[in-house]
Amino acid sequence: MSKSALSFLILAVMAIALDISLPFDENVASLVLKIATGTFLVLFVVALVVGRKIKFDPLLR
Repeated sequence: MSKSALSFLILAVMAIALDISLPFDENVASLVLKIATGTFLVLFVVALVVGRKIKFDPLLR
C-alpha cells in the first residue's frame, strides 16, 4: 500500500471516529464529516488504483 493510500485510509477512519463521537444535535458538523469520509475513501481507492495494487482483468474467465 502506498503512503498516500495509507494516509487517506487513516484520514477516513479519523473522520468516522469524530462523526461517531459527536452529540446528536451537531447536524452540520456530522454532515461535513460524512462528506469528508466519502471523499477520503474515494481518494483511497484512487490511490490504490494508481499505485496498481488493484489490477483490473478485462477478460472474464
